Amino acid sequence: MHNINRMSVLFSIQGEFRYHVVRKLHEGGMGVVYEAEQHGARGFTKRLAIKVIRQSFTDQKLFIENFIGEARLVADLIHTNIVQTYHLGETEGRYYIAMELIRGVNLEELQERLRGLEQALPMELAVFIASRVTRGLSYAHGKTDRDGTPLGIVHRDVSSKNILIAFEGDVKLTDFGIAKARGFLQDQEGEVVAGKADFMSPEQASFRITDRRSDLFSTGVVLASLLLGRNPFQGDTPELSRDRILRMPIPDFRLLDSRVDLRLNEILHRALARDPEQRYSTADQMLVDLEHYIYDRGYGPTNETLGRYIRDLFGQIPARGTEMEHATACWNSMMSRRTG
Repeated sequence: MHNINRMSVLFSIQGEFRYHVVRKLHEGGMGVVYEAEQHGARGFTKRLAIKVIRQSFTDQKLFIENFIGEARLVADLIHTNIVQTYHLGETEGRYYIAMELIRGVNLEELQERLRGLEQALPMELAVFIASRVTRGLSYAHGKTDRDGTPLGIVHRDVSSKNILIAFEGDVKLTDFGIAKARGFLQDQEGEVVAGKADFMSPEQASFRITDRRSDLFSTGVVLASLLLGRNPFQGDTPELSRDRILRMPIPDFRLLDSRVDLRLNEILHRALARDPEQRYSTADQMLVDLEHYIYDRGYGPTNETLGRYIRDLFGQIPARGTEMEHATACWNSMMSRRTG
């Protein structure tokens, strides 16, 4: 096999990216995600998402290095259940990542809508969503560099906010911003807690070193949350959530939801085993059990099934035409100029 790093370059193409920002999609503590239009030659346009570092973090060297490391890491994560990254750029001292635009909702928004309607997510769809997450994790966990050396990727932030469902039914894992991977991101594991308290594994909650099994515990929390309509580990404070992750007895889910049978309860308990040695050791193992559960009797849920459900729940897919407010705003106008 040829090593791509050592292959000669046939020729180079020098181009220019231009983005028009349409609207704000999500705002977090360290960055903002926008919907934007990429413009190219002869009227070419493409809708995508732009993740931008907040101005207040532009002078923090470690944060910038990890933001760049995230972009480099996910650039080659090309899988149907992972949000695709297209480009890392910099303008006026601020870095941004251009990535796949997912028209849909995250699991937190889905659960909020269901609570408002006093409805429960169909059990088969809950298991299907978890199975698609494990598919994406299986790919990421097994990723190697161009020499075939495992990267040792651990997402460390599998949670309701970071799992998207497109209106077409595709399930996408996103935000590898606190992932760990050999050679890409500087890591302070063992010194600081990384992740959302009510979704983190016991290893994360107790400042221990994590591996891919940590992500499978978090996926188990996601599945339990989808089935119950609430996160059983969520406390009033992050500290209480971490304490529940570490000490709360794992419930018999059959007593909390009559739809859960013995087999599904066993899957949940294996995923949520506090001892990593008793947990699923690979995402593939968990995927096999989840898919066998929903498909062993024949027909089961598909992307199309999930897409129809989401569209019925949220209405028609929102229009994203040129009439949107700020649609003509230029990329540079979105970026606040540095002061001082």
